[in-house]
Amino acid sequence: MDKLAIRGGRPLHGDITISGAKNAALPEMCAALLTDQPVHLTNVPRLHDVRTMRHLLASMGVATQTHGARGGMSFEAGGTLHPEAPYELVKTMRASILVLGPLLARLGRARVSLPGGCAIGSRPVDQHIKGLQAMGAQIAVESGYIEAQLPAGRSRLHGARISTDMPTVTGTENLLMAATLAEGTTVLENAAQEPEIVDLAEMLIKMGARISGHGSSRIEIQGVPALGGCTHQVVADRIEAGTFLCAVAACGGSVVLHGARADHLQAVIEKLRDAGARIEPLAAGLRISSDGAAALQAQTFMTSEYPGFPTDMQAQFMALNCVAQGASMVTETIFENRFMHVNELLRLGASVRVDGRTAMIEGGARLSGAKVMATDLRASASLVIAGLLASGQTLVQRIYHLDRGYDQMEDKLRAVGADIARIQ
Repeated sequence: MDKLAIRGGRPLHGDITISGAKNAALPEMCAALLTDQPVHLTNVPRLHDVRTMRHLLASMGVATQTHGARGGMSFEAGGTLHPEAPYELVKTMRASILVLGPLLARLGRARVSLPGGCAIGSRPVDQHIKGLQAMGAQIAVESGYIEAQLPAGRSRLHGARISTDMPTVTGTENLLMAATLAEGTTVLENAAQEPEIVDLAEMLIKMGARISGHGSSRIEIQGVPALGGCTHQVVADRIEAGTFLCAVAACGGSVVLHGARADHLQAVIEKLRDAGARIEPLAAGLRISSDGAAALQAQTFMTSEYPGFPTDMQAQFMALNCVAQGASMVTETIFENRFMHVNELLRLGASVRVDGRTAMIEGGARLSGAKVMATDLRASASLVIAGLLASGQTLVQRIYHLDRGYDQMEDKLRAVGADIARIQ
């Protein structure tokens, strides 16, 4: 397996272009199942999960093609489709569940393996099932598969008022896509509000969907008989941008993040400013400047659903807190097993104690390089940031997790002065 070798202690200066968001690209690829017309996406990130989703769609009969230098990808689901997502492709990527709603809405049936993904905690799909059942689907879970179909005599799902037990991003996306082709009006209450959901809704509107309220906790969808194709640019990845913001803040330096959007990162930017980093919105994106860890004050925060502090930024900010001045507490409210990076940070010299869902960090640590092992996607990013801060060499192993969500991270960091290399 590939590893990253990092020698820390260098400030970061220059420019980084933020790639398209994985969490927007994956549902938007699935949205191609809703129409027999071509769908063209640009700014698609070059990630392992994107390749897996492309293989999954191709296995169902979707014609896929890559083109252009800027992440161009086309999909056409106009032929005979096979509405099954097999375990072999679904097991490594939870986002595979996003084919369920589009398949059921367009074909009236679907067979989808229960998903896998990062081992950061339980992420049940019961909210997806509950919502689709409210829209008229008959669903059973048998032998590790979700078996869904419309009742005899019905050709379309029907609109419904659906209130999920908690905001769920993939659940909202699945139900949103399914509702675009349902008869009547569907109202999603307690909907997730993430920018990636807004981007998906905007793409669906380009395809002819009638959607309002996206970006709020109440989304209304008036179903239409059919959708057409479209061309759509995937929104920039706010988590990639937030990761680089934390790296520059901790290492020191000045970097312009092209494409980054301040309105998608308000909670993270507020904490970084409170810590002592200087962040300036630009027409091209964001500029961050920092005097490094010695000038930063550690920040206490709690993760929560958007627009709160994102759970996907918890590990990266914790790495910063380890070297900033003062004590801090980090409370994780979304996933019950998202402190697996702590033991690896301890190997580098951090001072962290975990009590349930709260981590207590004593800042000012002098990190020193060591071999560490990535346990999930965002933990990988936190270890890269820690490696950039540590003296000597840090070797980050099992970076296939990193490749699931970051488009050529080491190349982007090396371009702004980091001493980082991939070892194959």
